[in-house]
Amino acid sequence: MSEGIEPAGGTGEPVPRIRLRGIVKQFGSIQALRGVDLDLWPGEVLGLVGDNAAGKSTLTKIIAGTYVADDGRMEIDGREVRFATPADAKAQAIEMVYQDLSLCDTVDVAGNLFLGREPMRRVLGLPWLDKGRMQREARAHLEALDIHIPNVKALVAQLSGGQRQSIAIARAAAFQPRTLIMDEPTSALAVAEVDAVLRLIRKLAEQGVSIILITHRLQDLFRVCDRIAVMYEGLKIAERRIDETDLEDLVHLIVGEKLRGHEGRAAHGH
Repeated sequence: MSEGIEPAGGTGEPVPRIRLRGIVKQFGSIQALRGVDLDLWPGEVLGLVGDNAAGKSTLTKIIAGTYVADDGRMEIDGREVRFATPADAKAQAIEMVYQDLSLCDTVDVAGNLFLGREPMRRVLGLPWLDKGRMQREARAHLEALDIHIPNVKALVAQLSGGQRQSIAIARAAAFQPRTLIMDEPTSALAVAEVDAVLRLIRKLAEQGVSIILITHRLQDLFRVCDRIAVMYEGLKIAERRIDETDLEDLVHLIVGEKLRGHEGRAAHGH
């Protein structure tokens, strides 16, 4: 993990890639986020954990521009930003790999990697898809990430779950993100496929990409994360460096807060 970058004001002190302060989001009567503070540093893998409805997805979707915060401040490399759309976040080199992957099953591997940015060439003055170049660049991109897909002409529908996940991450990485958010990237994968995805996450972090990893597979956090943030009912309730915690402590933080919440509501007759 890097130490941070020079801030816009030139004070010489490192600043995080992303800084969130007092982020609030409400959906009708549901208070999804209740003033969340969070930092993400260059080249860091930050695990974001918590029970369902803790606010993890809402927070990351605000970072990715899918939702707009009702209140709070977000900074990218020390400069305040306001995202109205995902395109605004992409302009700041933020990419998100959603749990559904958003791959096109009827398109081949190369086509999925270049979806929306296909290389073109002119034939008799008309634009044509340059399939040869697309396939060559797809192979090179996958090899650079140590992703082993035998045939980039294969339809994505024919790939295993782990291969599909790797393709989704590789597609996001092709946009050269500085921040990458991943939602449950290892869920429902076989052990060998989990290993491959976790290696890919570490490889991207070593290249300087800042990564937020949402997962319920707590054991994965200890293999790739530098730091873990725990959320509960729209609040960040704890933060730990990976060398300062263990699985038992993490489970206690997540489950213990839930039990305390239930006991508190019961005591007040709710």
